[in-house]
Amino acid sequence: MGQRDTTSAPAAGTPSGADTPPDTTTQNGTDAGTDTGTGADSTTETGTDAGIDPRTDSPASRSTVRRVRGVAYRAALRAMFRLRPERIHHLMTGALERLSASPQALAALRSVFAVDDPALVQTVAGVRFPRPLGLAAGFDKDARCVDVWGAFGFGYAEIGTITSLPQPGNPVPRLFRLPEDGALLNRMGFNNDGARSAVDRLLLRRTAVPVGVNIGKSKLTDPAVAAADYHHSARILGEFADYLVINVSSPNTPGLRDLQAVESLRGIIDAVREVSPRPLFVKIAPDLSDEDVDAVTDLAVELGVTGIVATNTTVSREGLSASPGEIAALGAGGISGRPVAARALEVLRRIHRRAGSSLVLVGVGGIETPRQAWERIGAGATLLQGYTGLIYGGPDWIRDIHLGIADQVRRHGLTSVSEAVGRELPWIDD
Repeated sequence: MGQRDTTSAPAAGTPSGADTPPDTTTQNGTDAGTDTGTGADSTTETGTDAGIDPRTDSPASRSTVRRVRGVAYRAALRAMFRLRPERIHHLMTGALERLSASPQALAALRSVFAVDDPALVQTVAGVRFPRPLGLAAGFDKDARCVDVWGAFGFGYAEIGTITSLPQPGNPVPRLFRLPEDGALLNRMGFNNDGARSAVDRLLLRRTAVPVGVNIGKSKLTDPAVAAADYHHSARILGEFADYLVINVSSPNTPGLRDLQAVESLRGIIDAVREVSPRPLFVKIAPDLSDEDVDAVTDLAVELGVTGIVATNTTVSREGLSASPGEIAALGAGGISGRPVAARALEVLRRIHRRAGSSLVLVGVGGIETPRQAWERIGAGATLLQGYTGLIYGGPDWIRDIHLGIADQVRRHGLTSVSEAVGRELPWIDD
C-alpha cells in the first residue's frame, strides 16, 4: 500500500524514497489530507527518476518525440492486429508482468510517460491520487501487472473484475476489435483466478499509486444470494484494496444487470460495507433508463456510498460503422470505446446534477482526447478511467490526457483539477 497523505510514513510495500508532490485539493465529499485507512499515493513508483514536469519540459521537443513514438506505436498496432485479440492480451499481460520485476525498466518508462504536476494531485475519500486518469477494470483482471500502471503514467489502476472463486468465463472467441469505431466488443464473463489468488499477487505489490479492486458476482451464484457472494469477495480482498467497486453492470454474466435494481443493490452494498471500511463505488451500465439512473443515485447517497463509476460497456449497437451482418456475426457482448462516449457523458452529468458533491464520480467510456477528458471533469467526474483508449492510443494517450488537463487548469487560472469538477468550463485553445 502507499501513503494517505504527505505526512504519513510509507506503508509496507511503498518505496521509502518516493517523492510526493504537494496535495492542494479538497475533493467532493472528502477532505484533502484526511486519512481513513491504507490508501495509496506517491507520484514516484521507484523512488527515483521523476516523470515529466509540464511546467519545465520543452513543448517543441515533446512534440517531435511524441510524433515519433506515435508512428512507432501505430506500426506495432498493425502488427498486433494480425493476431487474435485475446492472444495479444495474454502476450501483453505476460510481457508487462515480466517488466514489473525490473525497477530500472519501470523507472525508464516513468521518465517518459508519467506527468508529475501538483495541479493533477487530488485526495479522494482519504486516498491520494497523483493523476486523475486510471486504468479501467478489465485489462489487469488478476493483479498480475499492478506495478506497471503507474510507470506508464496512470494515476491509479483498477483490477478485476474478480469473483469469490476462480471461473473460466465464457467460451472463446469472446473479445473483438472494431477499429473503425475505436471500440472493442467483449463477452469475457469475468474470467479470473479468484479472490485469494489476487490477494497473493497484491501482497507482492510495490507500486505506490492507488489500486482499486472491482468485484463481481460469480456466474454460478444465484442472484437471490448475490449479496453473500459480494460479501465473501470483499472480506477477502478489502484489506488489500485502496478502494472497492461493486460491479453490477457487466452484460456478460446472466442476471447481473438485474442487480442494479435498488432492492437488490441495497443488500449488496450493505453486505460489502459490513466487512470492509474501504471507499466504495458502484459501477453502473450506460443502458439504464434515466429513471433507474436516478434511483441508483438516490440509493448511493442514502447509504453513504463513496461514489459511482459511470459507465460500463453498452449492449447497444447503434451508430456502428460495421454492417448489420458483421455486427450480428460478432454476437452478444458489451461495447467499449467511442460508441459509448455520448451516453456515458449523459449519465455522468445526470448523476452529478442530482447528487452534487454527495458522490465522487468516476467518468469512463470512450475518452479518446484531452478535450473529452476535460469535458467529463466539467460534467462532474473527479476521476477518469480508460481501457480502450490505451489499446488504440498506447501509453502516450495517458500522457496526452494528463498534459491536456494540466494545461487547461492553468489556462482557467486554477491551481488544481479539483476546482474544475462539475463547473462545465470550456476548452481553451491556443
